[in-house]
Amino acid sequence: MKFYDCATAPSPRRVRMFIAEKNLDIPVVEVDLGSLEQHSQAFATLNPHRTVPVLELDDGSILTSSHAICRYLEEVYPQQPLMGRNPEERGHIADLEWRIEQEGFMAVGESFRNRARSFKNNAVTGKHEHAQIPELVERGRVRASQFMQWLDNHLAEREFIAGDYFSVADITAFITLDFAKWIKLEAPKECKNLHRWFSEVAKRPSASL
Repeated sequence: MKFYDCATAPSPRRVRMFIAEKNLDIPVVEVDLGSLEQHSQAFATLNPHRTVPVLELDDGSILTSSHAICRYLEEVYPQQPLMGRNPEERGHIADLEWRIEQEGFMAVGESFRNRARSFKNNAVTGKHEHAQIPELVERGRVRASQFMQWLDNHLAEREFIAGDYFSVADITAFITLDFAKWIKLEAPKECKNLHRWFSEVAKRPSASL
């Protein structure tokens, strides 16, 4: 296997943390998004969507989304499960991660990509050009703020997002809060549950990757 990564991007960082929590050693190929290497002919041949992360399997096939890569690794390396230990947990964690991605991660991305000068003609990831929509900058910030409040309430009586069990939902939420700093947005001080949880996750070795 080969893992196509970008050290500065939030989406592949989700997979890096997942790999580290699994204690896996997978060869890494760094893709320089700053120089638009994802749009090079070589990378576009590998992944026509021109996005990272990418996991190239031993048979040459590829997976091109964080969720799919993590799902595959969970199936191949079931020890130290991060997606649930039984059907009920797996369903619950999948539900939580979907909400975190849709209401948190995508909201931050909406604000960031419609604001950053480097994405003037690429406000949506992928090979097609999409102009920025300035109105989405503030809408993304509002959505992300609402997500943080929801997560703070959710964590009121839970050690981790899925309860007493560290899971991929924690990884996705942790990455989302770090990503929010790119749009100068942090959880309000009164979100004590969220700050407590974030501080604990930040102590994990995988969080430094």
